[in-house]
Amino acid sequence: MKKISKDNIIYSFKPDMNPVITVNPGETVRVEAWDCFKGQIQSETTLCSEIDFDQINPATGPIFVNNAEPGDTLKVEIMGIDMADHGVTVIVPDEGLLGHMVKAPATKLIPIRDDLCLFDDIKIPIRPMIGVIGVAPEEGSFPTGTPWRHGGNMDNVHIGPGATLYLPVKQKGALLALGDCHAVMGDGEVCCSGCEIGATVTLRIDVIKGASLPWPLVETPQRISLVVSGDDLDSAMAEATMEGVAMIQRAKRLSWEESYMLSSLVMDLEICQVVDPKKTVRAAFQRSFMTAKGLLKGRAL
Repeated sequence: MKKISKDNIIYSFKPDMNPVITVNPGETVRVEAWDCFKGQIQSETTLCSEIDFDQINPATGPIFVNNAEPGDTLKVEIMGIDMADHGVTVIVPDEGLLGHMVKAPATKLIPIRDDLCLFDDIKIPIRPMIGVIGVAPEEGSFPTGTPWRHGGNMDNVHIGPGATLYLPVKQKGALLALGDCHAVMGDGEVCCSGCEIGATVTLRIDVIKGASLPWPLVETPQRISLVVSGDDLDSAMAEATMEGVAMIQRAKRLSWEESYMLSSLVMDLEICQVVDPKKTVRAAFQRSFMTAKGLLKGRAL
């Protein structure tokens, strides 16, 4: 199995990235990833105000995938996330939804024991996830801290072990990179950090030819969701609703009007994160209603 060291990192997703490794469709690869602070915080005496912010949100890669071409979809199965023995969370003045109420930066070291995050005496079950994962965009340059159509810093709690992520391919080889793992995080990531942690992620990567996506799509054993970002929550929710209705229309062969009505019955609008430069939401469906296979096979989205 091929392995990528966390020494190979990028800080922006752009069309002309240089790959560090090449894999074939169907191949499995292990990817070492820094935490979002690139290991700069190792104790509660280190404050976020003291670290080098130019090193925030490194993503390991890119990975060149043979036979991935513009107009295809990259299929990324998350086989496992092996985490370090501790994570960290921080608060910083003027960051997060209540940043105006934070008087001074603070750091909390969170040990991981027996699949639990230990926040002092409070035990929180782990829920490993990948915060930053994406491919090369069609054009432009997107910092790894920003989400958009290529993926990026989506901070979606469902992008974890057992999930499959579908990403739109816009450049030859797709050029996949990832980082910013969390041991656990709540929807919204409201204080601007989850339980940030270094990890090694095991992925199986494949290519779906001739099927394209407008936004990343995540499938778990229970649900399927389109992951949409916007300049604010209103624009993100409007775009997610429009694309969700279009998904219903294609999957069920209904009129737009019927699909719009049905969306109020079967589609959940959910927040991923509200603290990045763009805000991210999910348009989610139960897999009993819709599956990625049914959407992607032989058709473009």
